[in-house]
Amino acid sequence: RERLPSALVLGCPGSLLARWVIPRLERLATDLPAMKLHLSAQEGGFDAALTGLDAALLLGEAPWPPEWDVHGLAPERIGPVLSPRHARYAALREAPAATLLGEPLLHTTSRPQAWPRWFQAQHLAGTAPRPGTGFDHLTYLIEAAVAGLGVAIAPQELVQADLDSGRLAAPWGFVETGGQWALCSVRGYDDPRVPALATWLRRELRGD
Repeated sequence: RERLPSALVLGCPGSLLARWVIPRLERLATDLPAMKLHLSAQEGGFDAALTGLDAALLLGEAPWPPEWDVHGLAPERIGPVLSPRHARYAALREAPAATLLGEPLLHTTSRPQAWPRWFQAQHLAGTAPRPGTGFDHLTYLIEAAVAGLGVAIAPQELVQADLDSGRLAAPWGFVETGGQWALCSVRGYDDPRVPALATWLRRELRGD
């Protein structure tokens, strides 16, 4: 794979790359002008050796592979979102969280625990939610919600721009999952760019 020899090869899931990293690349270039990245979209998870990568940006939770150094960046927060284009938007936006148990819910096959965890946080863990359309990738899930096709569940940071623009609403808020945003590298990989990038990412995720 050809790349600039001085570039840090950063892998991350395509949804994070498209919806969170790319919109911030101009700011990264301003804040860390010496930081040159080669971005690699990764689907299906990361192997313990992070093959072909210098570091990985991901959403995950312990236990982490023992081969990794993990820079925790921010807690993961998830919540249901829907579009004003949704046929039942006016009714749902004022409804209690329990109402969602009767709605067909958009979900990703890679995060089957997302909806159950959110319902558990709402003290509604006893009833199985209705599954709606499933998607392989979070990006497609969010776009389906924007199109008004149903209620989706997503990490707050990946939908914040849509919330700010009014393309989506989050009437029920967001809850921490116990997972976190993390920048990971193979243990013993001594590259000062990795902790420098972690510090910058941490600041971005805090909204500073």
